[in-house]
Amino acid sequence: MGSALREWLRRSPAAGDSLLAVALVLGEVLFTLLTPREFWPRPFPTALGWSVLCAAPVVLRRVAPWPALLAALATLLFPVVIKVAPTTQSLTFVVLTYTMAAYRPVRPALVAAVGLWLPVAVVNALVPPVGIPQVGSAFLIANNILVGIVSFSVGRAVHARRSSTEALRERARVAEANQRALAEQAVADERRRIARELHDVVAHHVSVMGVLATGVRRVLRRDPDSADEAMATIEETSRATLRELRRLLDVLRTETEPAAELAPQPGLAGIEALTDQVREAGLPVTLTVTGQPGQLEEGVALTVYRIVQEALTNALKHAGTATAQVRVGFGGDAVEVEVTDTGRGPSPDTDRIGHGLVGMRERVGLYGGILRTGARSGGGYRVYARIPVEPLPESSRR
Repeated sequence: MGSALREWLRRSPAAGDSLLAVALVLGEVLFTLLTPREFWPRPFPTALGWSVLCAAPVVLRRVAPWPALLAALATLLFPVVIKVAPTTQSLTFVVLTYTMAAYRPVRPALVAAVGLWLPVAVVNALVPPVGIPQVGSAFLIANNILVGIVSFSVGRAVHARRSSTEALRERARVAEANQRALAEQAVADERRRIARELHDVVAHHVSVMGVLATGVRRVLRRDPDSADEAMATIEETSRATLRELRRLLDVLRTETEPAAELAPQPGLAGIEALTDQVREAGLPVTLTVTGQPGQLEEGVALTVYRIVQEALTNALKHAGTATAQVRVGFGGDAVEVEVTDTGRGPSPDTDRIGHGLVGMRERVGLYGGILRTGARSGGGYRVYARIPVEPLPESSRR
């Protein structure tokens, strides 16, 4: 209940200040009721109305502080004109002095304090207190100045504490961010170290399998038992290699990437399905395949698929109303893939290279190929890649 009330007051400063003004008026009423009746202001309802007017500037102390100060100064005419000085008038001056000192820089706060209490001193000097002969103007002036100094000092102390708290909070936030960055960097460094170690393990296993396979070919006909034992070793080593590869991928995967899936990676057979999906999404696509695919390494086939996928995705996003054409050609020593569209092409003032193009370039460069991307002379965009291929051995074709 208390926290909800504080939250509501924080979100509605005017409502909270209105409650404060009401509290000042009720305080004066209570103080009046506790004094002897002969000291009550006459008439009492009229005095209560003057008290409400003197407390009204408190409602604007945070939403409009300078108009609130001017309204408070206007109430100084009450002692001069109607010879009435409600208690809420002094309390309002204290609250406004504190507010300016606590929420404003030192210069505006000082100007506000002097602008409030100097006229008070002038009024006390011009209008001596009535009915209290033992209290002189000098005493009232000194007392008001002391009250103004205390109000200003308390406000500045609160302002300094608030600034210090905010500085400490910001420092803690920066320290936490730095600590988090250092922790992430340490995790990344450790993952790279583990990846290098796993890479060495995988490379060793593959080398062992290669040596064993060479030995099996040499002794297969002369010593089948030794060949069978070597093949069993190759089988076990390949399984260990696969496990290490999966661990390597888990290490290199970031937190935002999904977990590994055991589904086969798409290849050449998925290009036709991919073009159908893009065609259903609204981009007319034609697919042309020339030559005989033959047996390609799975990595090369996956690279061709990813190039077509990225190029068609870009065309679907940026080409606008256009058509696209995919051409895949298989030669004796290379596979060529070309994706063109008739869209508006890239913006002339954009030279930023997207992540998709960088990824295609990395994939093609991994196999020693070439990649060319850019606007076509007749309009649209063109993506061309040529990847050299090596014929697989006869054993892998069976």
